[in-house]
Amino acid sequence: MPAFPYSTTSTGTAIAVPPSLSLPVIEAAFPRQLHPYWPRLQEKTRTWMLEKRLMPADKVAEYADRLCYTDLMAGYYLGAPDEVLQAIADYSAWFFVWDDRHDRDIVHRRPDAWRRLRLQLHAALDRPRRYLHHQDPLVAAFADSMVRLYSFLPGTWNARFARHFHAVIDAYDREFRNRTEGVIPTVEEYLVLRRLTFAHHIWTDLLEPSAGCELPDVVRKHPAFRRAALLSQEFAAWYNDLCSLPKEIAGDEVHNLGISLIKHEGMTLEEAIAEVRRRVEKCISDFVVAERGALRFAEVLAEGTVREKELSAAVGACVRNMRNWFSAVYWFHHESGRYMVDSWDDRSTPPYVNNEAAGEK
Repeated sequence: MPAFPYSTTSTGTAIAVPPSLSLPVIEAAFPRQLHPYWPRLQEKTRTWMLEKRLMPADKVAEYADRLCYTDLMAGYYLGAPDEVLQAIADYSAWFFVWDDRHDRDIVHRRPDAWRRLRLQLHAALDRPRRYLHHQDPLVAAFADSMVRLYSFLPGTWNARFARHFHAVIDAYDREFRNRTEGVIPTVEEYLVLRRLTFAHHIWTDLLEPSAGCELPDVVRKHPAFRRAALLSQEFAAWYNDLCSLPKEIAGDEVHNLGISLIKHEGMTLEEAIAEVRRRVEKCISDFVVAERGALRFAEVLAEGTVREKELSAAVGACVRNMRNWFSAVYWFHHESGRYMVDSWDDRSTPPYVNNEAAGEK
């Protein structure tokens, strides 16, 4: 039987998690949940990717479901209205395709194509309706995602989301330069950059439309809430580094906590893996403490005004979904074909990517 309830695999067999990646505490204490809309979500996101030409039709047919992008979002944003979850899932699928385009532009030495895309995304982020019919499908799909995401909460949330994603685009540009120049950042430099390229703020921002409420600064910046949010994202980023290390070494990557530890701390591969795993496990234990503080904060809010009671319910929903992020990320890495490097014909070239830049052959 599956290794967890509500398995999204079609085989019905247990997933074999390698011992080096196994986290028994996640499997035991962070039970996986899936939004009930998930089967429809998967179908509609697949259709959206086809309509927006984010991947060639044959690659969508063969790989879209197996990449499990919708599974990740359906395991995180529990309680979101269906239309909110659909917009988030489509945006998430776009994000993965964008990440692949960024990688291919580096591998195939296309700095002009990357610069053009970067500037177009900055522009579309601020005025998405102008870019809905852009000739580059990646830009048009991004604009479509932004129009939809901007429709759920007030303009103040939209402006914050845009500010956070402008920083993500700029961080991807720093990654582009690092990789083309062969620069491996120090551990501290990497940790700062990783919080941006993994889009810590973005995934946390999206908890709010899922809860149906924009959180004021006094709530979002409360130490207990902020720490729980950060730890959930740090876990995801570092566990991703742990799982993707073989893929990224094969692809001559320079951005991975393990790679920085090897280069700048003089660790062996085995020592680096052990250190990344230690940090991952500490994120889990520290989150459990931070989670209690954030939920106590929600309880205090519930004792106040009507508005504070509403905020209390939203904070509670956000914190519960921070917990869901742990199991969603964990199982995603063992279900998704994105990390099954050993099954690829070429370990440095994912079979689901499009190697062409927009408008080029």
